[in-house]
Amino acid sequence: MCAKHKPVYKWDAEKIKALREHMGLSQQALADELGTRQQTISEWETGMYKPRRSTGNYLSLVAERAGFEYAVGSGEESEEEEKP
Repeated sequence: MCAKHKPVYKWDAEKIKALREHMGLSQQALADELGTRQQTISEWETGMYKPRRSTGNYLSLVAERAGFEYAVGSGEESEEEEKP
């Protein structure tokens, strides 16, 4: 059997901050949602660190639930950046 693969979302500082703002959350509120510290969210948003794979997967689930969409893979523009 062949398992279906979901797209792999690459979470970078800009996309994490955009997700948080899309959801109308503070860093602390997003940290609470993810079960992590506010400082961790800050470090992701400044690019100091990136989420681990399991946390990245959870971010993708949270983004999907929030209706937040962006391009998959590197070098692609997000849908939010497209011109009207």
